[in-house]
Formats: sequence, C-alpha cells, structure tokens
Amino acid sequence: MHSRAYLLLEREYLQLQEAQLYGISATPRTDRLLEWVAEIRGLKDSLWEGCVLQLYMTYPENYNALPPKITFNTIPFHPNVDQSSGIPCINFLENLEEWNPRYTMSTILLTIQVMLSNPQAENAVNLEAADMWKNRPSMYRQLTLDCVKNSRQIEAGVVRDPPRVTATQELPLPATQRKIKSVSFEDYHRNWTEIATSKAPENVKHASKRKYFD
Repeated sequence: MHSRAYLLLEREYLQLQEAQLYGISATPRTDRLLEWVAEIRGLKDSLWEGCVLQLYMTYPENYNALPPKITFNTIPFHPNVDQSSGIPCINFLENLEEWNPRYTMSTILLTIQVMLSNPQAENAVNLEAADMWKNRPSMYRQLTLDCVKNSRQIEAGVVRDPPRVTATQELPLPATQRKIKSVSFEDYHRNWTEIATSKAPENVKHASKRKYFD
C-alpha cells in the first residue's frame, strides 16, 4: 500500500500535466516519489527567456504537513538564490508558518519561475547579485543574458520515452536517471557544458504536449 505522501504527489503530478504550465516539467527519481528532478524555463519576454534551469526536489515522509526542500542544481546568478547552496528564497518553503498544505508541486515551481524574472530586494540572499541588480542594471542584464546563452549548450543525453499508463498503475520511472551535481555560478557561467546532467525526456521537457496518464 502506498503512503499518503505518494498518493498526494501522484495526484499533484497529474495536475501539473493537466495545467500545461509553460516551461515547467518534473520527473520522479525514485519509485517512492519523494525525490524529483524539475526543469524551469525562463518566462517569455523576460531576461531569462530561453534558459533552462534544473532543480532537485526532496519531499518529507509526512508531506504535505511540511514543505519539500528545493535546490537549484544549476545555480543562477540571482538576488533570491543562495550562490553556494542553490536554495531559492521562497517564504513558504523556509518558514513553516507560511506553508499551506494546499500548495502543490505546480504552485512551487510556478512561484520559482516567476521569482526568476521578478527579484525581491527584501529577500535577497545573494548580496552581490542584489547590488548589481539595483545599482548596475546593465551589468546584471548582461550576466543574465550570458547565463541564458550558455544554458543552451547543455549536452543532450539519450533517454527513451516512458510508456503511457492508466491512473491505477504505478508512476513509471525514467528509463535513465539523470546525474545530479550542484554547480556554482562561476562554473555555470564559465562552461555550462561541464554540468553533469543529461537532457530530460521529451515527454518531460514538453509537458504541455504530453501526459503520463490516460
């Protein structure tokens, strides 16, 4: 029998597929559904348009009483992302009093996607990026555009599409698990191709076009 967390995450994953959110996808790393790899594309008509950032999501056994832990595997130079740990500064993820059990995987990933294009000075954890964003906007813009350009150089891995299943079957795992490696901004900006990651399956990268469940 599956745990409550499993059933909740299975449902949230289906909701994510149904929502067809632009540039947001996720895939499980284990059959317990407590570890996920997600990808977020920058919003259209923003500085981050065209980039793809990978995140690692770890859910607790007693989810959704507690929020998941989220870290960027490829750390963007951003006022609201810790440059060492890759942890995004999102109030409801950090402060248990702000967490609401109604928040879902879609809520979290959409919030982070919007945060990229809308830095918040009061929640700055990367002070260098915050100072540059506020006082040297042209330099901040150029560094962001450089990251977007370099993000397109991720080397593709070969991953086959998982089979379609019905809602009564267990959620399939990716045929090939992607490697996870945190990458500092310096390495990220210098040579994106050194990141130890593979290309997400097409059904994950284009969530708006595919669904796992009938």
